Amino acid sequence: MELSAKDDLGPLYKIMVASIVPRPIAWVSTLGEGGQPNLAPFSFFNAVCSRPPTLLFASGVRGVDGQQKDTGLNVAKTGEFVISVVTEELAEAMNKTATEFPPDVNEFEYAGLQAAPSVTVAPPRVAASPVSFECKVSQIVQVGDGAPGSGYIVIGEVLHLHVDDAILAENYRVNSDVFHPIGRMSGPRYTKTTDLFELFREPSQLEPN
Repeated sequence: MELSAKDDLGPLYKIMVASIVPRPIAWVSTLGEGGQPNLAPFSFFNAVCSRPPTLLFASGVRGVDGQQKDTGLNVAKTGEFVISVVTEELAEAMNKTATEFPPDVNEFEYAGLQAAPSVTVAPPRVAASPVSFECKVSQIVQVGDGAPGSGYIVIGEVLHLHVDDAILAENYRVNSDVFHPIGRMSGPRYTKTTDLFELFREPSQLEPN
């Protein structure tokens, strides 16, 4: 089968999200109008670079009403957000926060989650998450024409990092035997990170500076 991006994008999108997997999940907390907490998961998410430490996630335009998601609106107004990592233990709570709510709903309360204060930004973090990144917005890039299916790439610089000592080994290594994040597949499917294997990279053949 061949698909052109000039045709109906529905089938192309389905294959994209089913084949670009597993995707890490950014559990993004922001503050809305009047300091209202907002929490939502995004699986179009990844790291960018380490100097400065930078992450990105993409917030889309909703199909149900053609509006940008609350998270995207909040980061554009405040310039701040926190990304918490979703683990197996937090999967059900994360799924509850994926529901589309009006802006006045506090997803922390709806999902039964405790919010913990941040150090450098105003939005709180998910207290039960073992890893949280406090970020300031570096850049927001609009992709598409703003219609449903379009998106906004939010690029943020990490200002502060919270890590549970229980998941750390020597030399700042994360112990994968006790740290169990989940990844997004397609539809209602997610994946665990417990079936691991190792590949060791060959040494660089470039001359050092």
